[in-house]
Amino acid sequence: MDSLVPFESKEVQVAGKNGTMMATAVSREIANVQGKIFMAKQFPRDEMRAMERIKTACGRVGLASQAIYSFKRGDTMVTGPSIRLAETLSQNWGNMDSGIRELEQKDNESVVESYAWDLETNSSSSKIFTVSHIRHTKYGDKKLTDPRDIYENNANQGARRLRACILSLIPGDVVDMAVEACEQTLKSSTKNDKDTRDGLLKAFAEYGVTEAMISEKIGQHFGSITVSQIIEMRKIYSAILDGIAKPDEFFDFSVGKGQSGNKKAEDQKKAEQKVDQKVDADPLDAALGLLGDGGL
Repeated sequence: MDSLVPFESKEVQVAGKNGTMMATAVSREIANVQGKIFMAKQFPRDEMRAMERIKTACGRVGLASQAIYSFKRGDTMVTGPSIRLAETLSQNWGNMDSGIRELEQKDNESVVESYAWDLETNSSSSKIFTVSHIRHTKYGDKKLTDPRDIYENNANQGARRLRACILSLIPGDVVDMAVEACEQTLKSSTKNDKDTRDGLLKAFAEYGVTEAMISEKIGQHFGSITVSQIIEMRKIYSAILDGIAKPDEFFDFSVGKGQSGNKKAEDQKKAEQKVDQKVDADPLDAALGLLGDGGL
């Protein structure tokens, strides 16, 4: 029995070391939180300046073109701020902390939390949810085993809820102002030229959406598309890009002269896979849905 004593002692030492590391991590996190609160109190937001910063940001064409999503709910088109605009609001409103964290990972699922916290008012919003390590598509379920795939799937699901958390803490009139400012930017900057139309086709092509499908959607030949229709297509693109809706909710994949049944299926499968695998590898970008300019 004496021979077991050193082994038991080593276990105790390992447990003690792990406990010390955990205590250090907790202390560091507490200090980090206290530091954020202290800085927020020392430098409270100036709401008027914050609103001016938001207006300035919404004047950028790159942001405005992806700031608003649009999708059909019943007979009504619903419009709202995208994940990108939510992130911009959070940054410019100031003294806010937000993100996504995995609380627990099991064999077939992860418990994830999306949260947003106003450091000045101590108001917070969080959503805890379970994400199965499965990617659902119309062509069957794919079990995720690669850590990167699991991470990206968690981040994708979390980003949608992160948007809701952020927007719940930003005053509604500020959000409305930002949306209106982006609308004005789009109206004044959108051109109906060949480059714009080609960019639109290229962006939608990544989801298997063809020129014929867009023509069917707008009710006229694509070459006759108007500026307002281009703006509306960009809103639809943002809804697809953010995962709020899927391409087949807007477009009829059976449209297309001379298109074989196999080609139609390939286009729709491509659209499905693009939506399900659209998360960027960078942690912050993935969390906030910053997926590039999408070609628009």
